[in-house]
Amino acid sequence: MSIQTSVLADLLQDLPQLRPQIYFKSSLTALSHAMEDQVLAGSDEPLVIASFQRERFYRQEAHRYKRVAEKSDQVYVLAAPETDFSSRSDSYEMVAFDPEDTLSQEWHLVVIGQQYASCLVCRERQAPAPPTSEQLNLDTEVCDAALNIAGPTAGYVDPSRRFEGIWTFDRQVSCKAAKFLLKKILVYRPELQDKIEQAQRKFLTETSSGFHEIDPDPFAQRLVTYLQAGQYKLLKAYKSIADRERKERLVNSITSAIRKSLNPHEILKGAAQELGQALQVCRCLIYRCKETDVTATNLLEFLSTGVSSLAGQNWPLQDNPLFQEVVQVQEPLYVAETRQDPRIANTPKLKALVDRFKIVSWLLVPVLDKGKLLGMVELHHCGTTPQQWQEDDLALVEAIATQIGVALIQAEAYANLEDLNDQLEALERTRSNLIAITGHELRTPLSTIQVCLESLASEPDMSPDLQQIMLNSALADAERMRKLVQDFLTLSQLESGRVQWHPEPLQLQECVELAISSARARLLKEQLPQISTEVPSKLPLVRADGEWLVEVLSKLLDNACKFTAPEGQVIIQARPNGNKMLEVTVSDTGRGIEPNRLETVFDRFYQEEGALRRTTGGTGLGLAICRQIVNGWGGQIWAESAGKDQGSQLHFTIPIVEGSGEQKRPNKSDRRLGRRG
Repeated sequence: MSIQTSVLADLLQDLPQLRPQIYFKSSLTALSHAMEDQVLAGSDEPLVIASFQRERFYRQEAHRYKRVAEKSDQVYVLAAPETDFSSRSDSYEMVAFDPEDTLSQEWHLVVIGQQYASCLVCRERQAPAPPTSEQLNLDTEVCDAALNIAGPTAGYVDPSRRFEGIWTFDRQVSCKAAKFLLKKILVYRPELQDKIEQAQRKFLTETSSGFHEIDPDPFAQRLVTYLQAGQYKLLKAYKSIADRERKERLVNSITSAIRKSLNPHEILKGAAQELGQALQVCRCLIYRCKETDVTATNLLEFLSTGVSSLAGQNWPLQDNPLFQEVVQVQEPLYVAETRQDPRIANTPKLKALVDRFKIVSWLLVPVLDKGKLLGMVELHHCGTTPQQWQEDDLALVEAIATQIGVALIQAEAYANLEDLNDQLEALERTRSNLIAITGHELRTPLSTIQVCLESLASEPDMSPDLQQIMLNSALADAERMRKLVQDFLTLSQLESGRVQWHPEPLQLQECVELAISSARARLLKEQLPQISTEVPSKLPLVRADGEWLVEVLSKLLDNACKFTAPEGQVIIQARPNGNKMLEVTVSDTGRGIEPNRLETVFDRFYQEEGALRRTTGGTGLGLAICRQIVNGWGGQIWAESAGKDQGSQLHFTIPIVEGSGEQKRPNKSDRRLGRRG
C-alpha cells in the first residue's frame, strides 16, 4: 500500500499561519541531533517519532535511537526498507512504509514531552545528480571531504540537498504533526492502535499554542559543534586541493624542465635538480640501470649544503637487497630508519656505504616502461633523525618517475629515428655508388668484349697474333665481370645472414700458404711484391670456417699487392692476442692510408681514388666482405697506417680453440680448406 498525502502539506493546510523555510541537509542533521540530545539529557519520557526517507539513512542513526528508547517507551521510527528494515517491535517500534509513499520524500522528527515540544517536518526538493570526481576536478580524498562536510554517510550524501519545511518549538504545531504521523503509522501497523491511543491521551490532549519551558543550550551546543566540524572539513578539503595544486605545479615544472632536452643525460640531470629542490631533500640521486646491472656509475644528483657527493662512485645494484626488492615488486621502497633495517645490517658492503654517506632515511622509486626497468630515483635523508616523507611527497616522486620514463622513451625514440635517418642516408649513398660502380664496371668490360668479338667476326683476315690479343682481352674483361658479380653475391649473402658457417679447428699456417698460392695463381702474369710470412709453427689452433678464412687472407693479400710496387714487400704475421684470440696482420710498404680514412676503407664501394678514376681496378667490396666474415666468427678487423706512402697494416682476430696449446700440424684430409670463386 502507498499513502500519497504529505505530512508537510497537511500541516500547512491546517495551520496557514506557518511559513516554511529552506534548510540544507547539514542543517537538518544538526537540528535533528540537537533534538535527540535534548531527549537524552532530560529526565522526561517523551513521545518521539522519527521518519527517515530510506533505510540507509536510518542505519546511520540506529545506535542513537537505541539510547533514545532507553528514555521512553513511546518511540516510533519509520523508513522505506531496502535490505533488512521491517515492521516490528524492538527497543522501539519500527514502521516500514512503502517506498512509493510520500514519506520517502520527507524528513520528520517530532519530540513531545510534558514540559517541552519540538518538531522538524520537511520535504526534499528536486535533488541534483551526484557529481563525479572528474566534474569537480578533485581526487577521491577531496571529493570525500567536500561531499561529507556534515558527517560520515553510507553512500552518496550531498550536503547541498535542499529541504523545505518547518522547525519549531511550538507545542500546537508539534502535536498536529504528531497526529498526522501517528495516523500513517496506524495504516502500516494497525496492531499498535492501543499504544498509539495511550500516546495521544498522554501527550496530545493539550494543543494550545506556546513554547513553554525550552532549554536552548543543547541546540546551541550541537549547532556550534556542527559549525566547527564543517569548518574543519572545509579546511581539510581546501588543504587537499592546495596540496593537489602544488603537486600538479611541481610535476608540470619538472616535466617542463626534463623535456627541454632529448638528451637522456640532460633529462636525468634536470630531473634530479628540480625534484631535489622541490622536496628539499639532502640528496636526490637518479641513474640509468637495468635489472641485470651489477653497479651504476653514471650518477646524476642534487645535493643540499654539507652533503657529500656520490659522483664517480660505483653504486651497488646486484649486491643491494633494496634494489633487488624494487626490481622484483616494481614498486617504490621506503626505508624510514636505515640503522634498524635488517636488509642493510646483513649486507656489510651496503651498511658501509650507508655509514660513509650518512644515509638515515632512504626512498627508492623505479623508472619503468611497460614493466621494463629504465632507471632509479633515490632520495636520501642524511640528518641525525629519520625523515618521515608524507604520502603526497611519495606520490609526487612516483609521478616524476613516470614522467622521466616517458621522457627517456621519447629521447630513445628520437635517437632511433636519427639512427634510422643516418641509415637511410647511407643506403642512399650506397644506391648511388652501386649505380655508378655497377654502370662503370659492367659497361667498360662489356664494351671491350663487344669490340673484340665484333673485330674477330668482321675481320676474317686478321693476323693470328692480333686475334689472340683480341681473345685475351675479351677473356680478361669477362673474368673481371665474373669477379664483380661474385663479390656482389658474396657480400649480399653475408649481410643478409644466409651464410652457413662450418667452424672447425684449423692450423693457421696452412691457411696462409693456401691464400699465398691462390694470390700468386690469380696474379701470375703480374709482377708481385715480395711476399713473406712470419707465422710460428707452434701457434694454437684457431676455430673458423676454413673456406672463409682463406677468403679473408686472399682478399687482404690481393689488396696489399694491388697498392704495393713490385719492389715493395708484403708480410703476413700472426701472434696470440690474449688467451682467446689469435691476431693476424697483413703489412705492406705501399701507398698507405690517410689517418681519417682508417675506418672508411671497410665501407662498401670505398676506393681511395674514387670509383671512376682509379688506376688499380677493383670494386671496393673486398674489405667490406672481409669485415663481414671476421664479424661472423666473433673477431675484429681494423687498419693502421702512418699516412700516405707509409705503408699499411690490416689486422684481424680469430678465436683460439679452447684448451689448445702448441699443436702438431693436422692432416690435410681432416679439414675442408679451399678458395672461394
